[in-house]
Amino acid sequence: MRAEIDKIIQLADGDSTAELQKYLSSLKNDQLITAITNSALKGKRVGAMIKGIFEGSPPSSTEGSNRRLLVYQHCIPLCESGDLQTEVASDIIGLLMLETHTLPGPSLAQLASLFVEAIKVGKMGNGKSLELFPAVLTALAACEALSYGKGELSGEEYKKQLINSLCSSRWDPQCVIHLTTMFRDVPLSSEELQFLVEKVLRMFTTLDLQEIPPLVYQLLLLSAKGCKKQVLDGIISYFKEQDIHQEEEQKHGESLDLQVQSIPQDQLRHVEGTAILHIVFAIRLDHELGREFLKSFKTSYGDLCPFSVALLLSVARIQRYEEQVFDLLKGAIIKSFRDEQLQQGSKFLQDLLPGHCSVAQMILDTVKNSVFGWDHVTQGLVQLGFFLMDTFGPKPGPFGKTTEGSVTVARTPTQQACKLGRQVLLQGFKIHEPMRGEILEQVLNRLVTKTASPVSHYLDLFSDIVISAPMILLESSSKVTETFDHLSYLPLATVQGLLKAVQPLLKVSMSLKDALILVLRKAMFSSQLDGRKSAVTGFLLLLKNFKVLGSLASSQCSQAISSSQIQVDVHSRYNSAANEAFCLEILSSLRRCLGQQADVRLMLYEGFYEVLRRNSQLSSSIMQTLLSQLRRYYEPEQDLLPPVKLEPCITAHGDQIYLQEPLAHLVSCTVHCLLWLQNMRRSANPNADGSDDDEEEEEEGYQSELQTILESMTRRMVKSELEDFELDKSAEFSMGSSVGVKNNIYAVLVMGVYEVLIEYNFIKANYSKSRFEELMQLFNRYHKLSEILKEKSGKGRVPSQKIPRSLLSLGFVSTLLTALFRDSTQSKEEALSVLRSSGEFVRYAVSAAVQKIQQLEETGHTDGPDGQSTDRTFRFLCDMTSVLMWRYTNIPSVVEEAGKKEKRSSLSQMCLDGLLRIFTTCQQRYPDKMSQLLSNMDVAEENPEPEDGNVTATNFFYIRQFQRALFTQLSGGEDDFNSKEAQLLVSILSILSHQLKPSSQQFVQMITWTVKISKETSFEDPAFSKGLLSLLFNLQVLYKSPVSLLLELCQDIHSQLGDIDQDVEVEKQSHFAIVNMKTATTAALLVLSQVDRVLDEVDWLIAKKKSQTASDKSGSGEATQTAAQQDPIEKAVTLQLGTLLTALNELVQTALLSGTCTITLLRELRRTYTILTTLVKYYIQVCATQHGMLASRFEKLVKLSGSHLTPQCYTFITYAQSGELSGGGAEKKKKRNEVNSAASAKLLRETKAIPELIFSIEQYEKYLITLSKKSKVNLMQYMKLSTSRDFRINAATLDAALQEQDDSLEVRAICNWQLQWSKLVFVFICFVDYTSCSIPFRPQSHRRQRSHKNPNRRSEKSELTLRSSSV
Repeated sequence: MRAEIDKIIQLADGDSTAELQKYLSSLKNDQLITAITNSALKGKRVGAMIKGIFEGSPPSSTEGSNRRLLVYQHCIPLCESGDLQTEVASDIIGLLMLETHTLPGPSLAQLASLFVEAIKVGKMGNGKSLELFPAVLTALAACEALSYGKGELSGEEYKKQLINSLCSSRWDPQCVIHLTTMFRDVPLSSEELQFLVEKVLRMFTTLDLQEIPPLVYQLLLLSAKGCKKQVLDGIISYFKEQDIHQEEEQKHGESLDLQVQSIPQDQLRHVEGTAILHIVFAIRLDHELGREFLKSFKTSYGDLCPFSVALLLSVARIQRYEEQVFDLLKGAIIKSFRDEQLQQGSKFLQDLLPGHCSVAQMILDTVKNSVFGWDHVTQGLVQLGFFLMDTFGPKPGPFGKTTEGSVTVARTPTQQACKLGRQVLLQGFKIHEPMRGEILEQVLNRLVTKTASPVSHYLDLFSDIVISAPMILLESSSKVTETFDHLSYLPLATVQGLLKAVQPLLKVSMSLKDALILVLRKAMFSSQLDGRKSAVTGFLLLLKNFKVLGSLASSQCSQAISSSQIQVDVHSRYNSAANEAFCLEILSSLRRCLGQQADVRLMLYEGFYEVLRRNSQLSSSIMQTLLSQLRRYYEPEQDLLPPVKLEPCITAHGDQIYLQEPLAHLVSCTVHCLLWLQNMRRSANPNADGSDDDEEEEEEGYQSELQTILESMTRRMVKSELEDFELDKSAEFSMGSSVGVKNNIYAVLVMGVYEVLIEYNFIKANYSKSRFEELMQLFNRYHKLSEILKEKSGKGRVPSQKIPRSLLSLGFVSTLLTALFRDSTQSKEEALSVLRSSGEFVRYAVSAAVQKIQQLEETGHTDGPDGQSTDRTFRFLCDMTSVLMWRYTNIPSVVEEAGKKEKRSSLSQMCLDGLLRIFTTCQQRYPDKMSQLLSNMDVAEENPEPEDGNVTATNFFYIRQFQRALFTQLSGGEDDFNSKEAQLLVSILSILSHQLKPSSQQFVQMITWTVKISKETSFEDPAFSKGLLSLLFNLQVLYKSPVSLLLELCQDIHSQLGDIDQDVEVEKQSHFAIVNMKTATTAALLVLSQVDRVLDEVDWLIAKKKSQTASDKSGSGEATQTAAQQDPIEKAVTLQLGTLLTALNELVQTALLSGTCTITLLRELRRTYTILTTLVKYYIQVCATQHGMLASRFEKLVKLSGSHLTPQCYTFITYAQSGELSGGGAEKKKKRNEVNSAASAKLLRETKAIPELIFSIEQYEKYLITLSKKSKVNLMQYMKLSTSRDFRINAATLDAALQEQDDSLEVRAICNWQLQWSKLVFVFICFVDYTSCSIPFRPQSHRRQRSHKNPNRRSEKSELTLRSSSV
């Protein structure tokens, strides 16, 4: 065989081509094949041999072309066999590619068929010979004609048939990547490319996971030809399905305690990370690919998944796409939250679209997945987190003020988006070590720089970081130390939050603690008041959290971080014994504050009690400090009145008077510290043996002195008259003069001292009758001064300050209410009767409770001891709720008739107000504890119904209690009706109904009861009707769509207010008795607000359908939709709008009052027509893509809008503009002020409501014309020609004026001239704008035609109208 090879090469090197041809002709095909095989296997001179064969086989001859084809047919399988060296196979393929164009058409067709068959049977695993296939297909496409079956095809058509056959056949998974690579070199039409991409994407699921990244890379290279969107969507869809499958496997595995997974999670995440890198690299090189990628997510966030979110964040690293990506994600996040909120608030939407796609969960999943080496995603996650927190964080209020108290539950979409940003950063901080430094630095920078806006969300994030990873944070303690340097310049709220967050680190870091103390000492001497207050805050925090050895263990004293959270080598000086010197040093620094401004002293007094609770060993120092301060203002002479010196408590600066010493707070702090200390010593040492005599003597010394002072103060304050304080009825309390300011300050201080002494004496009295009588004398003094302040507050040009906050502690208020209302102990009965007999004292106790609850609702905490403790505050709330509920339900309002005659709330009403505020506070501040609050309300022992532990049943039990109370109110006559109490009951029912599940039977009973009350109650009270109808609407939307309810209410409003045409009598109907003449306007505004809500839902559904139709259009087209197969969403939208149009048709014929009600109706009508236009545009889109018929329901909707609503809209516009806003008879007209009507009409003309409505109607009709052409259905047959708006002449009035002035020819001439001129102008306008003036068609309704005073009125047509119509 070697001889033949040598011979062929020798002849090829020579010049005798004829001899070479002759020699090759003498060889048999088998010999030639064997020679090629042997030469290729040895790897020697195979290239020269094949060249020789080609040289000796001219393509022009049949023998030569056949021999060439034989070489191709043999070499292709030989290269695929894997027996050849790579270099040899590459040389062979290279030679074959050079000669491919010389092959005749039939040979090329055979070669192509050879390739296709090899691919089909899976013989192309190596893929080396596939490099030749593009050259074969290119040459084949250049052929003019090829035989195919019994006919002929052009080369291009033949190529298409081959590609179609190839893509339709089954591919071996091993050759998918090779085929994809091969097709990059094949010229393809757009249809062929699309067919190929679909085939490759279908093959994804058959491949091994490790083969996906290279295939993705090849597909991205192939996308340079086109189908970019299809390629990207296919890749993302594949990974989305894999994530879902993996998640389901994980859930299923957890439920079955199995760990078997078809795809390991870490392997999948690594593959996804590699694919993301490939895509980002491709987008860097091909910006068209990037534009297509972003475009696919702009229309809808429904296509997002954790993989695509990670991909977007990686693309954000490319500078030109950064802003677009974050704007896109921001829009998707906020839209997702809004959609979720909309769905949760509407049963109609929940039934229609039960599922919801949560973008927030996808982003959190992306954070979780990024732990698998997705370093290219982490930077984007950090940017996204801060972008969300910056964009959606709390904003400063009016005049830069921030709202007090942070929001405990994220309710609005913006709050949820801000919370999501916080979660992303917190999880990222925990997972990714490289991100920690950057996150911490950016958080601290924002705390320092954003002084003009709230930073509570950044403080929450910083606190979470400290608690979750304290030791990690210690590595970056230098950054925290740098932040401390700015403490004296930061707002007080920021300092408090920052120090509270960093407190766990101070226990384990000596350097951090020393740095903070140094900064606080400097701040103590700051020229800024806030700087000194910050120093006090910091020192008090240190005192609370560094316990001294021997401090009493209190159940309330909880350390903010446990020792198990931090494992660190603490220096020897950092122990409980050494803390005492440290704390005493701080206390000596704080004593300097007692000579500073009142605000600084106030902070100190409010903080000492908490310090004492946490660090009882400091009691001696604290009590001595308070005692020495109290002595300054205490009058030691027992015979002198009053017992306190008020003069040193104020200071003057120029002609301004300021408070220098908050004396009442000083006494309050002293009393509470003393009481707590005595209580704790008593409980800790019940036998009072006393091991440390010196300490005991010292304690007894200051305790007995303080008790003596307080007893003396009580005795002398009772004896003191107002004149002793320079306060009496003749004193000036105006805030406009220095004397009035001084008297106000004195009055507040004296009232505060009275309150503190009342609390002290109640606790020390131990239910002694004589002590309670003394307490009542204190209260009488307090009450007298309080009444004078109230009386003086309304007088004078400059208003007096508000009644000050009560200094009673929340715990005492709770105890006092329990004693007054529920304590039935026989031994205490006599003493408590002293307090209970005073109605003013009982009112004072309840009002103090309401005030404390209101403060808790607004700020999240209360003044006084335990006000900052969430758990204790909630316990007091539970106690007060039980007492107030018992008082309200067991003592009826009828008993309090005497109080009703006065111009103030009854005690029952005050209790009810307190209950409402408690429920509101619990819903906002303790949303998870609402059921616990209700379960603690043991209303009546004889009703043990809620004992079953069912939260819903317990809640409904109290709902029935309040329903019964409201029913009692409504059962009496209108004279006995207490509107304020009824409104409070409705508000409470509204809050409690939120705790019911809409699917529960109790919820249905609640709706049924509310509907019944609304139908049977006919009290003419607008405020109560507003509350009741609001409750009805809030319940209805969670049960079913409220449109039918709206229709009935609109009919009632129309019936009550009358028709805009005075000659039409409306049939009297009354579905809901709550709607009457006085409440109809209020009901109309509520109905219009609900109409707006329904329109929101309809608009949202149409947008959903439009985006769905657009995605269907870009994807594979769906079957044509027939009228009988109307989409359920389209059907629901049509039915909603149909009922809504009928309801609005009633309102638009109603003689509404001028002003807000009319303008609101015009705006809702404009919005209705805008949404109708959106629906018409959607059907235009559907007709363009699916060529479907219009649904019959939609045609009816168009007919309803055109023949019924639109004409009435124009009539209502005329009615509104005329200023005659008085329908329903002459009596009503007399009652209405003409001046007000004219002013309202002017206001209406100045607003844009009318032109916007007219424009919306015309836009609606414009797009209806377009839809009529597209759908071949004449929808404009239902539209009526609109009335001319630009120029209106009342012809009857003009004729009457002419008849009255018959005697004056001159006047007649002038009027005739005016008439002719008017005709010309009118005809001109009709010609330009509208062709005729038609009387609007009045739809059928429950109106009844009444005989006209002028029977010819309806049939009259002015001469002007007749002539214009003839023109």
